[in-house]
Amino acid sequence: MASAPLLQNDTLPPANAGVAVGLELGVLHEGFSPDSMTSKGDQRVSMVPDVAEQLIKDGYGVNVEKGAGVYSGFADQAYVQKGCRIANRAEVIKKSSVLFSIEPPVSDFAACKGKVVISWVGRLLDKGKDICEKAKAAGVTLIDVTAVPRITIAQKLDVLSSQAKVAGHRAVIEASYAFGRFHTAEMTAAGKYPPSQTFVLGCGVAGLAAIGTSKAMGSVVRAWDVRDVSDQVHSMGAKWVAVDFKESGEGQGGYAKESSDAFKKFQQETFKKVLSEVDIAISTAAIPGRPSPLLITKDAVAAMKPGSVIVDLAAQGGGNCELTKPNEIYTTENGVTIIGYSDMPARMANQASTMYAQNMCNLLRHIHAKGKAAEFLKNLNGALDAGEEGDIVSRSIVCSRNGQLVKMPPPPQPTPVKPKAAAPAEKKAAKADPLKASLVSAFVLTFGICCLLAMGEGVKSSLLTTFLLAGAAGYQAVWGVAHALHTPLMSVTNAISGCTAIGGLLLLEKSESPVAYQLAALAVLVSSVNIFGGFVVSQRMLNLFKKPGDKDYSGMMLFPAVIFLIISLQAPDLLKAVSTVSALLCVAAIGGLATMSTANAGCKFGMVGVFGGMIATMVGLSKANLLFSSLLLVIGGSAGIFMGLKVSPIALPQTVAAFHSLVGLAAMCTSIGSFVSRPVSGATMENTSAILGDFIGGVTLTGSLIAFGKLNGNLSSKELSLPGKNYLNLTGLFLFIFFMYLYLQPDEKHGVLILWIVGALACLMGLHLVASVGGGDMPVCITVLNSYSGWALVAEGFLLNSNVLTIVGSLIGFSGAILTKIMCDAMNRDIFNVLFGGMNNAPAVKGDDTGPKEHVECNVDLCAEMLVNAKEVLVVPGYGMAMARAQTPMGELAAMLRKNNITLKFGVHPVAGRMPGQMNVLLAEAGVPHEWVLEMDEVNPDMENFDVVLVMGANDVVNSAAQELEGCAIWGMPVIEVWRAKKVIFCKRSMGGGYADLDNPVFYKSNTEMLLGDGKKTADSLVTKVRERLEKV
Repeated sequence: MASAPLLQNDTLPPANAGVAVGLELGVLHEGFSPDSMTSKGDQRVSMVPDVAEQLIKDGYGVNVEKGAGVYSGFADQAYVQKGCRIANRAEVIKKSSVLFSIEPPVSDFAACKGKVVISWVGRLLDKGKDICEKAKAAGVTLIDVTAVPRITIAQKLDVLSSQAKVAGHRAVIEASYAFGRFHTAEMTAAGKYPPSQTFVLGCGVAGLAAIGTSKAMGSVVRAWDVRDVSDQVHSMGAKWVAVDFKESGEGQGGYAKESSDAFKKFQQETFKKVLSEVDIAISTAAIPGRPSPLLITKDAVAAMKPGSVIVDLAAQGGGNCELTKPNEIYTTENGVTIIGYSDMPARMANQASTMYAQNMCNLLRHIHAKGKAAEFLKNLNGALDAGEEGDIVSRSIVCSRNGQLVKMPPPPQPTPVKPKAAAPAEKKAAKADPLKASLVSAFVLTFGICCLLAMGEGVKSSLLTTFLLAGAAGYQAVWGVAHALHTPLMSVTNAISGCTAIGGLLLLEKSESPVAYQLAALAVLVSSVNIFGGFVVSQRMLNLFKKPGDKDYSGMMLFPAVIFLIISLQAPDLLKAVSTVSALLCVAAIGGLATMSTANAGCKFGMVGVFGGMIATMVGLSKANLLFSSLLLVIGGSAGIFMGLKVSPIALPQTVAAFHSLVGLAAMCTSIGSFVSRPVSGATMENTSAILGDFIGGVTLTGSLIAFGKLNGNLSSKELSLPGKNYLNLTGLFLFIFFMYLYLQPDEKHGVLILWIVGALACLMGLHLVASVGGGDMPVCITVLNSYSGWALVAEGFLLNSNVLTIVGSLIGFSGAILTKIMCDAMNRDIFNVLFGGMNNAPAVKGDDTGPKEHVECNVDLCAEMLVNAKEVLVVPGYGMAMARAQTPMGELAAMLRKNNITLKFGVHPVAGRMPGQMNVLLAEAGVPHEWVLEMDEVNPDMENFDVVLVMGANDVVNSAAQELEGCAIWGMPVIEVWRAKKVIFCKRSMGGGYADLDNPVFYKSNTEMLLGDGKKTADSLVTKVRERLEKV
């Protein structure tokens, strides 16, 4: 008999076999009974089977009193199946070291001596203080779950919030039952019926839940709170009721404070008017430890319409309504039903118990930390013994220990509410000194004019005029290009920069040196790769933006190429005109990219322009050079077409970078070859252009190769930080100036050697400059390299006296500069900081949080449920989506939700991805119509209207640290303010930071959940779950 079990259920196989029990937990019956004469508690239970299973895995043993969960919908067998033991009350108390009971088991305190009792005490109330005294006398360690401090790390433990949410929801259900009429507007054969009118007083957790449920049922909702939370109320679709009396409503611990008598009188007059107009009033205003404030007077009740309903969730503290009877429902003489139930959560016992139990699980896990069950008591006592250095949560919730009362520490001060308009007004008011601004502008203008005049001394006036006019035209054209077309713009300008082939062709014809001839041939070869490959990539990208059924006749724009060919062959006198018109077509190409409707035509303009410039040059070549150059163009063009057809949209950034390197190489070759062919020393326009083209080309060559390596994953995206790196860059610049001075001397005999040295120096500088740029600045870096390729072309134009090269080079140089300006503005970055690798040099900034940050995770099922139940959804894509190749399932998800009347939009940040506009191209590849894709400035004003924001692989572009942590690496950067939406879900691989390597505070906000995992697998699963869910509707 000694081996026989003491309890029958002890023979059941436990679910936690193999797990050592570190601490025994006990779950007590709340004493509820259908017989109101014997019932002592409510229907809830402090622990549910699913949560008990989690605790068992943490090393706890769970003993449940027989029948404890029956009235919440949890049978004893459900607990047994999860590994719990069922026993009578005495055995549970005896076997357990920690006991759970929502209502403090005061009658059992004597049997609980030396044990920990976790209950809803309310230690600040008179009743709670009496319970604490009894626990002290009995030697019980009493924990009050309502005393959890209002801080970030304790949000998951807050039973007041979880139960208040249930109460707010249930209040609407009770009101609806008592109201007995439609909530939503109805138009039927039996008549037309208006929607109900609901007034929610108090916008805490319960109030917001009541607003949400009322709106979901179709009621027209108004709301008020002593604190100004009008933005939050409006975001839920309710109307804010303003009490025009100035008084701060913020109190300790995040609750509202008690109002002054003058304010109360004024607000009651306001409420009386509103109450006379509405059908349902739900009041939720309660202040812990004090009587509930009077909001609804008997005069206001008398003014309400017959059939109206008041639900007073503050009844336990005396009620917000003067006529409330605690725990009763009755109807006044004028037909107003007043509900004063104080057990609203218990009326949804299953849901309330589940949420309460999860709070308890989170509480245990917070205290036991990584040590799990075996460390719970040790960590709890350790926090109390450590005094002010101990865990604030543990010190706040323990009421008594070792026969002594434990003093509760003062509640932490809540985070001050941000002024809504004061901050921006102050920034606008802080204007710069007009005198200083004028002096700076005057200096910049004077310096620019001096530079142009200096150029005019050596550059022909016709070339200088061409340069300036082309730059002005390009400047105006680029500003008009749509953000979504920035990537095609980069690709088209890259292809046009292949006009370096023209320089190579001119050098082929005039060179007599074998070295110069070989350099010219190399320039033609690599430039042809750039031209053909660039235009193929551009056209492929633009084709992605086409809608099914769209007809494109832009190919007709290629007809002028035939005219160019005929005129070049038949009318040699018009070759200069052909070159000039061809260059103007390149300008028109950028103008065509301003809109989706003209983008394809713009690309064709670029093709015709480059063709015209090439053919006008080639007709002037000798027969041998014509055949040789044609062969080079065929070889290079074939390679370019092959690469252009093979590259995937995800690889576009590195492809553009690789093509930029070819432009730099061609410029170097032409610059050096030109001097080798005609080695005349002196400070001439040709020599100045040659050394500048050599230098710019070298920087572009190696800089682009390093950018390619970083973007392609061959090199780390982290910036290179050599000691004194900025001094190294300055040294390189001074060396270039020194060699340029030597090179331009009239009697210099080593000009060729100096050019090779400058080329090598430029390559080293390009390598170091781009390697010093962090991954987060790559969009800016690519636009800078694009601009460099244009200036290299300008140098070639001056060198070879070519109008077409000067026009095209000026166009690309200025367009790249404007794109760089746009990118820097979008990132709040200083261009010099970018170029000299300062992205990650900002000092680390610490926030005010006092403990470890905790996030909330969700799964695919929950995310799918939220998407299906939403009306407005925003997806914010980032480079993580591109890396995971998740754009296709996201496009499928968008189409599916829109088909079911759920509006899904995409919000794209200007620098999302690794080059301007890359996300737009990827979404177009996935079949997402461009009308569904909005820019940052278009989605931010309406952010509160989105029910769900799904962030796919983005981080820095949605990081609230840009506005909250002054001095951080992205401080001041305009971001998509996703945290203002009703719910935010981050879909990313891990909790790691973005390119800026900065933690994102949005991860830890109360309306954020993390959906961690591989982006492609998650997106595919999300599509499947959403489809399944929609099919059930």
